[in-house]
Amino acid sequence: MSAAVLETSARGATAERLAAFARVTTDDVDEAAEQIGRIFCPHDLKPAQARAAGFSARHNCAAFAGFSINYVAYGGSVSIDPGCLDRFFLVQIPLTGAARIRAGACEIETAAGRTASLLSPTIPTRMVWTDCAQIILLLDRRMVEQRAAALSGKAAGPVEFDPVIDLDAPSGHDLRTKLNELMQLAERLGPPGRLSPVAMTDWREALLDRLLNGQRHGLSDAITTFSGQAERLPRALRAARDHLADNAGEPLDLAELACASGVGIRALQLGFRRHFGVSISEMLLDMRLAGLHGRLSQAAPDASITEIAFDLGFTHLGRMAGAYREKFGETPSATLRRRMS
Repeated sequence: MSAAVLETSARGATAERLAAFARVTTDDVDEAAEQIGRIFCPHDLKPAQARAAGFSARHNCAAFAGFSINYVAYGGSVSIDPGCLDRFFLVQIPLTGAARIRAGACEIETAAGRTASLLSPTIPTRMVWTDCAQIILLLDRRMVEQRAAALSGKAAGPVEFDPVIDLDAPSGHDLRTKLNELMQLAERLGPPGRLSPVAMTDWREALLDRLLNGQRHGLSDAITTFSGQAERLPRALRAARDHLADNAGEPLDLAELACASGVGIRALQLGFRRHFGVSISEMLLDMRLAGLHGRLSQAAPDASITEIAFDLGFTHLGRMAGAYREKFGETPSATLRRRMS
């Protein structure tokens, strides 16, 4: 579903997302603060009107390893004061209504289709939501900080992002699209929403890449500097490509790949684009497609294409089938039928 379709549907009666993952549904302010506080962090929650007229709260949460995708909606106008988030980063993309956010010294007005927010765990935050529903990505703080350290060549430490995400900018549009895909995947899988280790790692890598390379933060300049290792790239790229090929069936670990090649993560990402004309993930996709073709060519007659594809890390079967057809000139089922004939 495109972002435009998502926003259009959000205005209607079917706006709620991740409905099968319901965690909180209440019209009571204290109950909402207590239950949602357990999932995120303790916070003060106050309706703008003394009698809490029109107040309602809804929180649906699909949790994965190191991150979760959430649908949170408040009816009426409410103030939310979590202070410092401490344990996690939050990307908040409005679907309906508006939110006014103060993150440190920065004031943000967010609205559907225009502006989203990225809250860092070390920056105190206060918010006012007005008849607002948002899709919220939660990312574990340690995971983000360790990846930022690996990209920048610095010791792991606090990372603070520019809290304003421009949804009209290419990076903002790309992030919103990726979160839409994650929601659709969670809704398709349903509770408990299990992913294979390969797919789980691929999603973590994609989300970390979009945040740390797409949104300005305190280590952005250090990452750019640490990426400029061009003289060593050709040999390093061959080592990285060989490592990918040898481990194509395993979860992608960019830190491990950088260690195997001897250069930093960002240098590898830029080097793959410059020398191979594809990203690391695109090359890995090509290798996994080749692996799928090999598995199907040798598969038993009763083999499940879906199970084999999920085992290799594919989560979007439609895109996998399209990429497979483009590479091999036939569908996966056609390959399996030839094996059976």
